[in-house]
Amino acid sequence: MRKLLNTLYVTSPDAYLSLDGENIVIFKDEKEVTRIPFHNLEGIVTFGYTGASPALMGACAKRNIALTFMTQRGSFLARVVGEVRGNVTLRKTQYRISDSLEESNKIAKNFIIGKIFNERWVIERAVRDYAIRLDTDKLKKASKSLANSIKLVEQSESLDKLRGFEGEAASQYFSVFDDLILQQKENFYFHSRNKRPPLDNVNAMLSFIYSLLANDVAAALETVGLDPYVGFLHRDRPGRVSLALDMMEELRSVYADRFVISLINKREINEKGFIKKENGAVIMDDDTRKIILKAWQDKKQGVITHPFLQEKLEWGLVPYVQAMLLARFIRGDLDGYPPFMWK
Repeated sequence: MRKLLNTLYVTSPDAYLSLDGENIVIFKDEKEVTRIPFHNLEGIVTFGYTGASPALMGACAKRNIALTFMTQRGSFLARVVGEVRGNVTLRKTQYRISDSLEESNKIAKNFIIGKIFNERWVIERAVRDYAIRLDTDKLKKASKSLANSIKLVEQSESLDKLRGFEGEAASQYFSVFDDLILQQKENFYFHSRNKRPPLDNVNAMLSFIYSLLANDVAAALETVGLDPYVGFLHRDRPGRVSLALDMMEELRSVYADRFVISLINKREINEKGFIKKENGAVIMDDDTRKIILKAWQDKKQGVITHPFLQEKLEWGLVPYVQAMLLARFIRGDLDGYPPFMWK
C-alpha cells in the first residue's frame, strides 16, 4: 500500500522554487523564505507565476514527486511528469477500451453509479443528522429521484444516454445543495453550478477543491501505470486529464462537496476572504486559500474503512486505491470496476 506523505502547497504568487541538494528552497523577492526536504513529500502544488528551476523539475521527475502548476484561482496549468514507468500492456489495453464506445460505456456506467449513489448518501446523511432544520420532504424527494437515476444508468446502452441520465441526476442533486448549507446563508448560498469563472463564494470553493481533487486523481492514475489523459466517459481532448475527470465523478459529492459544506457550516471561513471582480468572477484571497489547503490536508489524514476492500486507510489514499482497482479490472483481474460507494 502506498504511504500517504505530504503535499507542499505554495500559495504566494511571486514565490520561486529551487533545488539545493535534497531540499526544496522557496525564494521570495530573491530571498530564501524556507527549505523543505524531499524525503517526506509526495507532491508539490504551486499557485504562483514565477515558476521553478529546471533542476528542481528534474529532481521531482526522478523521485516521482508530482509538481503541479495552478493559476491563482486554482485552475490547472501543467504538471511535470517523469519517465513513464507503467506497464505498456496495461496502457495499450486502456487505449483499446477507450476506442470502443461500447466498452467505454460499461466502465463509465460504474463511475456514474458511484457518483449518484454518493450524491444520494450525502442527502440522506443530512436528513438523518439535521431533520429538524431541513425540509425533509424536499430532500427525500430528491433522494428518491436519484435512486431512480441509478436504475436508468444501469440500463444505459450508450455514452450519450449515460450523459443524459447523469445530467438529470446532477440537476436533482444541486437543486437541494443550498439546503445543506446551514450557516452563513447570507454570504454562502448556492443557486446553480457555475464555473469559468465561478460567480459566488460557494462555486469558487467548489471549483478550487475540484481542481485539487483532479490533480490528486491524475497523480494516482499515473502511479498505477494508467494514462490519466485517456478516459471513457470524458473523451479525448488535448490537455484534459479525461480519465481523472471520469474517476473523480464518484468522489465529488462525498469527498469534495461535503468538505466545502463543512468549512462553511463550521465557520472555518467567512465572506471577508472572497473578492468579487468587475466581470463577476469570485476569487479567494491568500489567507482563505491557505485555510482551505490546510483543512484539505487534514481531511486527507482522516481514516475510513474502504467500502470494497473493507480495509482502513486515509481519505487521501482513496484515489490511489480506486486507480489500483481500475488497473486490476483493465488487466482482467476483476470482473468489473468497483466504484467508491460510501456508506
